[in-house]
Amino acid sequence: MTTNNARGKVQTVLGPVEPGDLGITLTHEHLLIDLECYFEPPEEASERAWIHAPVTMDRLGGLGRRFAYNLDNMKLLDVQTAIEEVNHYTYGGGNALVDATSIGIARDPLALTRISRATGLHVIMGASHYVPLSHPPDMDTRTEQTIADEIIRDVTVGVGDTGVKAGIIGEIGNFWPTSENERKVLRASVHAQQETGAPILIHVGFHLDSPPAIMQTLLEAGADPQRIIMGHLDIFGDDDWLKSLADSGCYIEYDGFGGEDTSLSSLAGQEYDGFGGLELRNDVQRMRSLELLIERGFGDKIVIAHDVCTKHQYVRYGGKSFGHILDNIVPRMRKRGWGDAEINAILVENPRNVLTLK
Repeated sequence: MTTNNARGKVQTVLGPVEPGDLGITLTHEHLLIDLECYFEPPEEASERAWIHAPVTMDRLGGLGRRFAYNLDNMKLLDVQTAIEEVNHYTYGGGNALVDATSIGIARDPLALTRISRATGLHVIMGASHYVPLSHPPDMDTRTEQTIADEIIRDVTVGVGDTGVKAGIIGEIGNFWPTSENERKVLRASVHAQQETGAPILIHVGFHLDSPPAIMQTLLEAGADPQRIIMGHLDIFGDDDWLKSLADSGCYIEYDGFGGEDTSLSSLAGQEYDGFGGLELRNDVQRMRSLELLIERGFGDKIVIAHDVCTKHQYVRYGGKSFGHILDNIVPRMRKRGWGDAEINAILVENPRNVLTLK
């Protein structure tokens, strides 16, 4: 298992902390990220004017359907801005978050330590690889063991020569249908989990068949289902299907809170047009689905977040940013009859349990 003396603790970018010190935790955010891997230039001349257009308030309404080619919106690169935005969360009582930026989308270990020190926030950094669009050119020839060794080093030694260690394996990016390289990364990530005790965080393909197929690959490779977070599940509206996935033992992550932009119609991947025919859900629907999961006995397997990864989600551009769940969703949960125990489980106990290295 782990060789970094972090077993039984949560590994943050500033070192291991006791699980009981973690507090309120969001399990899927991006403090810094570059999503240019999705860039797909439009054919039309007038649309190409959006490629280098800066994100401004008067452009917000048009950014959703132009996700694939507005470069400014795809990039969260400024440390000071990240500090200001995430402080909306810390001022509301937030204590920790998972920075799910993995290899290929500008993971920045040293910058994350600066943000952590400036805000007092516990930051858990990701490892492994994102979607195929961001894979290194030699991914076809890389072996499972090579990929696994890279992840293991990130968790036990640190990324590059920074000494900053990852505390979660993910987010591991997947499209649909799953390619052999994606399955290779999944299997390598399981090998790294077995060696380090770190949890796995999955970015699913936006198709109903994707999460079960990913789970099958992970379990066949020997993954512990209790150490898997299946992300982006709030894009799926089939609650019976969701129950069957929860029965496997994995954590159910609703990480799209605040995302209600019905113009979001293209994400530049082969299955992404219109979310593969899936409907983008709103916060009321998210809460209703979570209530059903709790009624069915899965209250100890739910984690939540916003997946902030673009500028238009920032408060400074009119978005809800990192503070939305604490400022707006928790009060609405209480009005809907949620008790302290249910809210505490989702925001504190469940993240603490899954993020503790075993």
